[in-house]
Amino acid sequence: MDTPSLRLRIACEAARLMSSRRESDFFRAKRVAARAVCGGWARSADLPTDLEIREALQRLSTVESSAAEPLDRFAVFRALLEPLESVQQRTGDHPEGDVLYHSLQVYELIRQRRPYDEELQLAALLHDIGKGIDPADHVAAGLALLEGLVSERTAWLIEHHLQARQRREGTLGFRAARRLQRHESWEELDLLCECDRAGRVPGAAVPELDEALEKIRNLDEAF
Repeated sequence: MDTPSLRLRIACEAARLMSSRRESDFFRAKRVAARAVCGGWARSADLPTDLEIREALQRLSTVESSAAEPLDRFAVFRALLEPLESVQQRTGDHPEGDVLYHSLQVYELIRQRRPYDEELQLAALLHDIGKGIDPADHVAAGLALLEGLVSERTAWLIEHHLQARQRREGTLGFRAARRLQRHESWEELDLLCECDRAGRVPGAAVPELDEALEKIRNLDEAF
């Protein structure tokens, strides 16, 4: 794991420790988090700064307050997506840059192919939302954040988008691949996988986050 990803993961774990009040100061929280993430010793360069932990705490606080208040789900989506602009990805896999920019690219590609499928468009926009909380297992983290906010179909698409990629790469087992292909939303899942791969273009034109959310909201209200 590269240093920026490791630092982010340790910062997220330290933020969780402090948010749950299992730890009360930054120094101890980062040390305990580093041991949990690395399974032992961590280099100084891999340890996040207090500011990075504060930023992770702020993201957690935004998520928790959004879930506690009677906000509409699109306001929650915005609160979860906006911080992803500061979450950078490995340039080898994602030359386009941050998670939000990638997500908007995937959304726009899906919107062009399936302009009336609100659930699929949401899956495209939200498929990497967990990377701001737990980069090591962003799918599980994302689904936990979105519980009760998206349909079962949207959740299924997000849950299985990595398996769909494994199937395309030939690394998914035969039985698991058959289960995916038998699902009623298999075609849309495979399309999401295709657009996830294609949405990694530096400089690609994408809509603003608020514009994308408003378009999906309008689809939601129309049906």
